[in-house]
Amino acid sequence: MSFLSFSRVLGAMAAAAAMFFSPAGMTQGAPAAKAKYFEINPAQPTEPGKIEVLEFFSYACPHCAVLEPLFEKWTKTLPANVIVKSVPVAFNASMKPMQQLFYALEAMNRLDLHPKVFQAIHEEKKKLFTKAEISAWVVTQGLDRAKFEAVFDSFGVTSQSTRADQLATAYKIQGTPSIAVAGRYVTSPSEAGGYQETIDVAAERIKSLASDKK
Repeated sequence: MSFLSFSRVLGAMAAAAAMFFSPAGMTQGAPAAKAKYFEINPAQPTEPGKIEVLEFFSYACPHCAVLEPLFEKWTKTLPANVIVKSVPVAFNASMKPMQQLFYALEAMNRLDLHPKVFQAIHEEKKKLFTKAEISAWVVTQGLDRAKFEAVFDSFGVTSQSTRADQLATAYKIQGTPSIAVAGRYVTSPSEAGGYQETIDVAAERIKSLASDKK
C-alpha cells in the first residue's frame, strides 16, 4: 500500500488510511489473508530467551489511535518474558518529526503524554506535524521548550529514528498499525480482520511460541 505525502492535506491522508482498512481492501486477496498474519523471511534477531513484540504505529494514523488503548491494556497482561517496544513509523520525510516526538518523550520519561498526542491530533484536531507545532504543544503539557527541543534534535533521538526506519524495512511494514511477534510474524487490522482481532492474533502467536518451547 502506498501512503500519501503529509505535505498534502490531512484529509487526503486519512482517506488513504481508511482505504487501508476498508472492507474492500480486506476482501482483496482473501486466500492469503486466512492466516491473519504473515511471516517474516528471514526472521529478525531478537533478545535470546525473550519474546519480542513490536508495535509499529504513526501518530497521524487514525487506526493507530483506536488500537493504542487496546494494545496498552493487553501489554499489561503479558508475562515477564515478553518484551514490548513501540516503533514510530515514518513513511516519508514529512513524518519524521512525529517519529522524533515519540523518542523525545521516551528520553524525557514523559510517555504519559503518548496517548495525549493521539487525542490532540484525532479528537482535538490539532496539527502536530512539524517541529514548531510539536514544540508549541508540548509546552502546553508542561514541558520546557528549550529542553524538549534539545532532546528532539539530539543524536540519541536521531539514531533511534534511523533504527525505527530500519526495523520498518526489515519487517516489511506497509501500513500502520502493525504488530510483530518474535521477529517472525506480523499482523494488523487488515490481516486479522479488526482491532481486537489484531491483539488476539498476536496473543495466539505468543501462546504458540511458548508452547513450542515446552
